[in-house]
Amino acid sequence: MTPATLGQRPDPIHIYFALLPHSLLLDWAGPAEALRIANQTLRALGQPERFVLHFVSPTPQSVTSVGVMLTGLAPLPDTATLPRPSWVVLVGLPGQRIDVISNPDALALLHWLRGLRLATGRLELVTVCAGAVLAAHAGLLTGRRATTHHQHLDELAEVDPQCDVAANRVFVADGPVHTSAGVTTGIDLLLHRISDTCGPAVAAQVAQTMVVALRRGPNDPELSPFLHHRNHMHAALHRVQDAVGREPQADWNVPAMAGVAHTSPRHLTRLFLEHAGIAPLQYLRRIRLATAEAALQAGQKVTQAALMAGFSSDTQLRRAWHQFGRAGTPSQGVAGRAH
Repeated sequence: MTPATLGQRPDPIHIYFALLPHSLLLDWAGPAEALRIANQTLRALGQPERFVLHFVSPTPQSVTSVGVMLTGLAPLPDTATLPRPSWVVLVGLPGQRIDVISNPDALALLHWLRGLRLATGRLELVTVCAGAVLAAHAGLLTGRRATTHHQHLDELAEVDPQCDVAANRVFVADGPVHTSAGVTTGIDLLLHRISDTCGPAVAAQVAQTMVVALRRGPNDPELSPFLHHRNHMHAALHRVQDAVGREPQADWNVPAMAGVAHTSPRHLTRLFLEHAGIAPLQYLRRIRLATAEAALQAGQKVTQAALMAGFSSDTQLRRAWHQFGRAGTPSQGVAGRAH
């Protein structure tokens, strides 16, 4: 569960987009928009904004990959006084290789990066495309698994032979380091990070606002149930799914869901089957089961987790547990995945 779901006010996360001249525009603009929309979504839910965006550079102005000039960029901050938690975002540059030797701005950025002391939950690194190569030049990927754009995989391995380079992956997470394959996969990675920090229901709403289909790499775990059955464009159905995701413990039934969609119960069932590929009450049970699993992982007893998720009893939770193919019992199953 996220801190917000436990009644605690989470600390804001400061995001530092470190931009060099000619940085690929989509590498950073897409992720930045995802974070902005996440803040917008949180405000709409009556929750505090979570992300504070900073755009920093060795120079106060910089041209982007498409020729648009950026001005008013903040200087690279003192690494010793970065607020916690913070994320540093590195993005790609045009070209087959990343030239750092003859690029004074790149050398200044590398010097700054070498002062970072990465730690999960405190100071984390996010790279998009060949931003991973810059991180490797700074020694931040040694002993870690990482990925980058397919055109830079060999270069990444060459720059840091002690980096475990993963090919054919949308993104890779290794402790405080999160790397993505390039360009639009930066949005995929940020949606994943938004899900981690704000909850999958918020990430799903951000993805729908951006008209982005949530995806992961071929070897990543199955998508959260909060993100399943959302790859459609039906606004009324999304309203229902958003409402169920926000309050799975509410007294939901098909007429109540139909009220959110402003349609009849029979028509809502048709919409769910046609656009989401699942019946409304089955979708509700999947969301409640995911909520209960999160509560169990946070240390709640089975009975309390069942109530928090909207199940009428722990017996009903156990029934859903087996219906959706979970092994063992709720307490055993969660304990088993924790090891």
